[in-house]
Amino acid sequence: MDTKAQIPAAENPLHFTGLKLSKPKTVAAGLPAVMVSARHILQEAGALRGMKALLKLNQKDGFDCPSCAWPDPDDDRSPIAEYCENGAKAVAEEATQKKLTPDFFRENAVADLAELTDHEIGRKGRIAQPMYLPAGATHYVPISWEDAFQKIAQHLHALASPDEAIFYTSGRTSNEAAFLYQLFVREYGTNNLPDCSNMCHESSGVALGESLGIGKGSVTLEDLYQAEVIIILGQNPGTNHPRMLSALQRAKKNGATIIAVNPLPEAGLMNFLNPQTVKGFLTIKTHLADLFLQVRINGDMALLQAIAILLLEAEAQQPGTVLDQDFIASQTSGYEHYVQHLRQHSLEELAADCMVPLEQIKLAANLLAKKKKIVACWAMGLTQHKNAVDTIKEVVNLLLLKGSIGKPGAGTCPVRGHSNVQGDRTMGIFEQPSPQLLQRLEEVYGFRPPQAHGYDTVAAIRAMLTGQARVFFAMGGNFLSATPDTLLTAQALRNCDLTVHVSTKLNRSHLVHGKEALILPCLGRSDQDLQLGERQFVTCENSMGVIQMSKGVLEPVSSHLLSEPVIVCRLAKATLGERSRVDWEQYETHYDLIRDDIEKVIPGFDHYNERVRHPGGFYLPNTARAGQFKTHTGKANFNIAYVNPLSLTDDEYVMMTIRSHDQFNTTIYGLDDRYRGVYNERRVILMNEQDITHAGLQAGDIVDLYSDQDGRQRVAQRFIVVAYSIPERCTATYFPETNVLVPLNSVADKSNTPVSKAVIIKIVPSK
Repeated sequence: MDTKAQIPAAENPLHFTGLKLSKPKTVAAGLPAVMVSARHILQEAGALRGMKALLKLNQKDGFDCPSCAWPDPDDDRSPIAEYCENGAKAVAEEATQKKLTPDFFRENAVADLAELTDHEIGRKGRIAQPMYLPAGATHYVPISWEDAFQKIAQHLHALASPDEAIFYTSGRTSNEAAFLYQLFVREYGTNNLPDCSNMCHESSGVALGESLGIGKGSVTLEDLYQAEVIIILGQNPGTNHPRMLSALQRAKKNGATIIAVNPLPEAGLMNFLNPQTVKGFLTIKTHLADLFLQVRINGDMALLQAIAILLLEAEAQQPGTVLDQDFIASQTSGYEHYVQHLRQHSLEELAADCMVPLEQIKLAANLLAKKKKIVACWAMGLTQHKNAVDTIKEVVNLLLLKGSIGKPGAGTCPVRGHSNVQGDRTMGIFEQPSPQLLQRLEEVYGFRPPQAHGYDTVAAIRAMLTGQARVFFAMGGNFLSATPDTLLTAQALRNCDLTVHVSTKLNRSHLVHGKEALILPCLGRSDQDLQLGERQFVTCENSMGVIQMSKGVLEPVSSHLLSEPVIVCRLAKATLGERSRVDWEQYETHYDLIRDDIEKVIPGFDHYNERVRHPGGFYLPNTARAGQFKTHTGKANFNIAYVNPLSLTDDEYVMMTIRSHDQFNTTIYGLDDRYRGVYNERRVILMNEQDITHAGLQAGDIVDLYSDQDGRQRVAQRFIVVAYSIPERCTATYFPETNVLVPLNSVADKSNTPVSKAVIIKIVPSK
């Protein structure tokens, strides 16, 4: 193949891999999860290396899972299997013995690698040494670490302003690396620190910050165990956070009622086979959801307001028995306006809008009426909508009516994705830093950080498109495949003079690049990290605000890998040189020295090195958990928002992007979506059976998907129609294959999160 003039593909290839269908599962985990986990470990890492890693995964003296951010139990942990299927898959990918040497890159042109699927690219192995793609070249070539850092520094020095550089962060970056990264970027002179939070739980942070005074959840695992009712909205725990099922099982054992709200009937919301228990091994399942409300895509606000109206009616009939009037009077603001707002709504209209039968909504309200200990959990099914911030505030409204904030067994639980995405934000990875953070940096280090806000993810893409940003540096992640509007994002990256990715494995973002490109290979969570002969550890923050240590155990696959903290230190020294006020050299020698300075800058980290060495770590302070609300009113705030009824033409549908069971974010482990009964294929669109008939289609037809928002037509070609249980006019597809349809300028109000869960599409038979 002549690759000289070929532009590497930004999308997955359009060929099919052989769709097979079965009846969707009604139970999650069990023996199949154990078998799949074992197969991945054996194929990638081998028995001895794989078991060495798994036995230390999520242990108090081991390393933190590189997959999701679900918390580890504070009390006893399984000594042999404190992980889930997706955790085992993530470790298998990282612990693989396959590695990409210079020979691999010499034999494979960038354009040829881009013709592979994301699944095929990811399975090639760990990157074994720094690689460089010169301007106009077709192949990556090896480069020394020193030369790589000098090249980055040269590009950064050549910019007219530090604001022409963008520094992206993935949620797997440790606290230590994240702190050093933001420190370097701010001393360099910009707040351009977009991160993966911008694309997932930014809406949660904004909503919770404005309503409760802290942009994090307020519960612990113990609260879930004590809850009387757990509401799970817009989340598929069986695939995305499987260890959550163990917590739900324990809550059920303690008497909790679970209400599941989702457009799809996910197996992990229904039943759970815990493979670590005798009952689970004997296929005796735990029934989870007591009530499943199959809401239409983005019908959650209408549903929540309908429930609130029913609770107000019940309170009027039995004053003082349904709502927590004392809490409302003493701890909240805006209650009367909120009640007046609800009285303007019709229950029948709200039920029609959310497409949940009114009788089922009444059942939900009855389950909540006499309960006080209520936990609300949600994920990206709520956060990636235009009205996401208001919808999450509506969740808070419901909890405030019941007084279910700041007490045991109650509160907010946004379930984070990446394993340290919450910690990265705590460490200062944010394009909108607080004045307090900037002041502390100046006091501790003696330089004045930039005060102007920087680019978030969407703004960063726009800046690269228009030439306002010319250098893109990514600390982990797969930026191209994670972001919206794939073809525009690809053009944005190609506009850059230099793109740099700190990575463990090859991904599509390495293949869609700037005029020059670098890949800097780093240690993974499972790898041993030795500095001056002493084994180091890093720390992470989970979804519930626990800071714990993570210490790798495996021999790295290559001697040419550096840790992320060391990469940042050497980049800072090469770029800032003598003008830096920071002693970067000392941070390389021992990570305790990094934590000593984190303690000086970030609130809540007193005696950091001492407390994080306690088995299981420590909790950060949480004002909402303590019943303190640091909002502009000094109280928890009710919010008023209006439902926007779904309006579609006869040939339009609303599409949400989802994960398959064989993926975690952009990492594709395999081609099976086992729980939904979709095997060996990712190019599918799940449709309501009546919609298929109405459109003149049949299950198995091949169609193209069009998005015409903002006057620009986007197309995702060749998808197989699959009949599925989903509300009418709603469809679901896997990302990143349909990210190409998500408009860059379709974002959530206030949070600027891409609206990946509500894309208006047309479905046309392929020619």
